Amino acid sequence: MISVSEALTGIFDLLTPLPAETVPLRAAAGRVLAEDAVAARDQPPFDAAVMDGYAVADAGSLVGQTLRVVGEAAAGHALERRIGPGEAARIFTGAPMPSGTCRVIMQEDTRAGGATVTIGEDDPENRFVRPLGSDFQAGDHLKAARRLTPMDVVLLAAMNTAEVRVTRRPEVAILSTGDELVLPGETPRADQIIASNGFGLAALAEQAGARARLLPVVRDRMEALEAAFDLCAGADLIVTSGGASVGDHDLLGRDLSELGLTRNFYKVAMRPGKPLMAGTLRGTPMIGLPGNPVSSMVCGIIFMQPAIHALAGLPPRPAPRHRLRLAVDLPENGGREHYMRARLGPEGVTPFTSQDSSLQKILSEADALIVRPPRDPARKAGEMIEAVPLRP
Repeated sequence: MISVSEALTGIFDLLTPLPAETVPLRAAAGRVLAEDAVAARDQPPFDAAVMDGYAVADAGSLVGQTLRVVGEAAAGHALERRIGPGEAARIFTGAPMPSGTCRVIMQEDTRAGGATVTIGEDDPENRFVRPLGSDFQAGDHLKAARRLTPMDVVLLAAMNTAEVRVTRRPEVAILSTGDELVLPGETPRADQIIASNGFGLAALAEQAGARARLLPVVRDRMEALEAAFDLCAGADLIVTSGGASVGDHDLLGRDLSELGLTRNFYKVAMRPGKPLMAGTLRGTPMIGLPGNPVSSMVCGIIFMQPAIHALAGLPPRPAPRHRLRLAVDLPENGGREHYMRARLGPEGVTPFTSQDSSLQKILSEADALIVRPPRDPARKAGEMIEAVPLRP
């Protein structure tokens, strides 16, 4: 067996980031920026008023003075006139500052009277002006590679960017194996179970930004497996669930070089998820996950999602971890890295009493996976531990 970090490195070694494509800004959220985006203009593109009031040319206090109002400026409607001493321009939030003006006096501090305005209060230190280019300037870069958030999209729009270069969305083919499996909605025999893994893995793949291609359940026959492999053509990553153990019916655990499968490693020192493999299928990177539902999903989080991120052009790195306070004592860990389903509460993080890898309900209720390194010593409540978050 190899370690989790060695397995993850081995998977990253199989991957090559996908090529870039151009998409309209409206379709860019969630995609990975492949090339720097460059601002086409300054923001704001002019000195802008941040208050409704009066733009004035005088830098000193004007308390008690009456100024002549010679024009008006509003958002989208600049005043094309220079303002001199003793003059003011009526101005509204977001409007360009008229030529000659240096600050805004709030309308609450004034008294309007026809074509004049009298200043009641004035603090020259508060200019109420947003300077040209104070947010960003023409030529500034939004750096690649990054997954574009809604906040990035609003910035790109302000930069006058109509299209962006993003990495092509990875396509992941997902197949589950086993004679015991039937699809949700079907009527299983007494000796069959519902095929849940593929649906969960497809959701994980899409959460990571991929397109998931959920293939039909593969029966435990070589000809069925070969036909399923044919259906994987064109995928950027192939993910299998089940059939990777050492039983007589575990086809993926065998030497399948005649079908185009090259196995780079098999078995990882982790719990759950020991019978994990990775390699290539006819030149396409492949990850073989255990058939046990919780094992499959945990390995999907720890291995498949980071692989999808790397294909999309993000730096290869493990699933993110948080430092959390342990709410209960924990005994010494065994020889495998343990991913314990746990719940967050006011006292910290608490692992579920049962960690049986077939219990999908507990996985659904879990907020995080506590990560116990191999031979991790006993831990006391209050200690900080690492955990992989399962919820936003």
